Amino acid sequence: MALLMKGNEAVAEAAIQAGCRLFYGYPITPSTEIPEYMAKKMKAVGGTYLQAESEIAAIYMVYGAGAVGERVMTGTSSPGFSLMQEGLSFLFAAEIPCVIIDVMRGGPGLGGLGPTQADYFQLTKGGGHGDYHAIVLAPSSVQEMVDLTKDAFDLADYYRNLVIIAADGILGQMMEPVEFPPYEGRKLEPKTWAASGAEGRPKNNVLSYYLTPELGEKENSRWGEKMSRIKETEQRFAEYRIDDADYAFVAFGTSARITETVVDLLREEGIKVGLYRPITLWPFPEKGLLARLNQVKGWMSIELSAGQMVEDVKLVVNGQAPVGFYGRQGGMTPEPEEVVAAFKAQLLGGVQG
Repeated sequence: MALLMKGNEAVAEAAIQAGCRLFYGYPITPSTEIPEYMAKKMKAVGGTYLQAESEIAAIYMVYGAGAVGERVMTGTSSPGFSLMQEGLSFLFAAEIPCVIIDVMRGGPGLGGLGPTQADYFQLTKGGGHGDYHAIVLAPSSVQEMVDLTKDAFDLADYYRNLVIIAADGILGQMMEPVEFPPYEGRKLEPKTWAASGAEGRPKNNVLSYYLTPELGEKENSRWGEKMSRIKETEQRFAEYRIDDADYAFVAFGTSARITETVVDLLREEGIKVGLYRPITLWPFPEKGLLARLNQVKGWMSIELSAGQMVEDVKLVVNGQAPVGFYGRQGGMTPEPEEVVAAFKAQLLGGVQG
């Protein structure tokens, strides 16, 4: 049965159904409904909700809960996510699985409450210190927020890695019909590494630092091998009307929803365009894009930012075709007609972005 739910509430319910029983967070608009929902629901399922004194405190509470093997989540928005960066780096180094929901809002600085995708760099490039990546999933509907949140907990446990759901203020606040099919999950090994009590086994140490350069390099190389496995096996994307396209847009989340309308408008004019939608922002789904390089003669990245994902698109295209860009900032979203005009000016007019 479909339920009409706000994106933030659907994410929280999906986490509970996936076995999350610990939530630590600090309210920040436009993600506040996530901790509100957890505060109401966690006790009924035998879980714990705790409002931390700050986002910094919250992410280290996540560290402690994850270290003992519990499924744990926090939710925040852009300024709060920025405060968590040091903790995310520590979580990665300790290989503690956890899920973070980032409902992005305008910036830089305090910014405004409108939607943005300008967290792309700190989501996909590590953010904190050191060489590391989180797995980053980008839903474009409330239903995908449900499905990807459930999947995020499995990915986190399977790879012992942090997983981030990259939403925005529109997806968090909008209401759509959603369904919650029975949660099955992927088959996972017992968490024999967890610091959950050492009766009957040797003690486990959950560490995130290595004091000798030799050991530090060895561990970084091992983590790098894990990142390579994730990059090889977890790339996800969707396509819209791209099979015969001469040109293609690249967009994720809310931008992708707008761009589908752009594709339809241009198709009505007889212009063969399509949409390539990354679902994993990291690993960036280059495989599907590479498969279209011999077909598509021009690409255009559509973002709610000054242009961040476009850098990854250009890296993959590698000069084999022009790459354009159109974005809005500060919480503004583009009208489809704006994107149509930018596409015609930059790609049909021969001007590269």
